[in-house]
Amino acid sequence: MPLTMPEELILLMLDDRSGRLHETAGPASGYAVAGAILAELALRNRIDTDPQRLFVADPAPTGDSILDPVLSRIAADTGPGAGEGDVPHDSRYWIETLGREAETYREAIFARLVAHGILREEQGRFLWIFPERRYPVISDKEEREVKARLTGVIFNDDIPEPRDALLIGLCRAAGLLPLILSGEALEGAEPRIRQVANMEELSRSLGNAVRDIFVEMARYTPIM
Repeated sequence: MPLTMPEELILLMLDDRSGRLHETAGPASGYAVAGAILAELALRNRIDTDPQRLFVADPAPTGDSILDPVLSRIAADTGPGAGEGDVPHDSRYWIETLGREAETYREAIFARLVAHGILREEQGRFLWIFPERRYPVISDKEEREVKARLTGVIFNDDIPEPRDALLIGLCRAAGLLPLILSGEALEGAEPRIRQVANMEELSRSLGNAVRDIFVEMARYTPIM
């Protein structure tokens, strides 16, 4: 069964040896996962965006236990004032809202990847004191395929599939591309990455929302 975009994103962010998310992912991981959930719904033609709002195009369930509750929440959305004439919230609102619940979504995604036989779950201790779960890789085939697919898009002039354009746009917005390309390769490929990330309206909408959130976080994070 093909992996969903949230599952592919988690594999890209995972350190295969430690079974933990890469430090590079940092605070980006939650908002990136939120963006990936919305992107997967869009790829299944359930939601769409315009510059002012994110809305349901088709309320029919997908059959996915992570996607469908989110779809229902978006379908029930009536906007900020819940009054007559209100319109649904925008992409940024949903990325922030779902991002605050990211731990729940991450655990559900990890459980799926364990069920697929891609990861295994281990109980351990952080700093020898705090209990934690780690997810070392059993099969790196799926991760290698995702990376190969994305690098193929980046170093090729063909028009990419919408799924790949969306995933590249999310990785760019969340600062995750160093997990795919080396610094020198990344610098040289930036014009193509920017081009791909801007091909899809949804990619621009989600990407801009994620970047805006991080800029604001940086602004209000005190320097130690």
